[in-house]
Amino acid sequence: MKAVSKGKSKKTKSDATEEVWNLRLYVAGQTAKSISAFTNLKKICEEHLAGKYQIEVIDLLKNPQLAKGDQIIALPTLVRKLPEPIKKIIGNLANTERVLVGLDIRSV
Repeated sequence: MKAVSKGKSKKTKSDATEEVWNLRLYVAGQTAKSISAFTNLKKICEEHLAGKYQIEVIDLLKNPQLAKGDQIIALPTLVRKLPEPIKKIIGNLANTERVLVGLDIRSV
């Protein structure tokens, strides 16, 4: 019985470390850069965060007021809301290594 209890607590601990990554991608319409950024982000998430991520795409042409909350100054911009701290990466996310380091998925 104690072994089962330990197993559960270990599982709970590992579940806590595998939290969901909340990512926001700010874009301006369906431009080539916007589509490229989303495609690159999706690929990176599937390879490194499979089943542990949520992507929210925010089109600032439709909702420009949303740029203020995350202080968006360039597009496309990726914002990692969770896990904290908040991180931002500007560009089309084509440099996978830069994105992984920037999001703290991989260390330098």
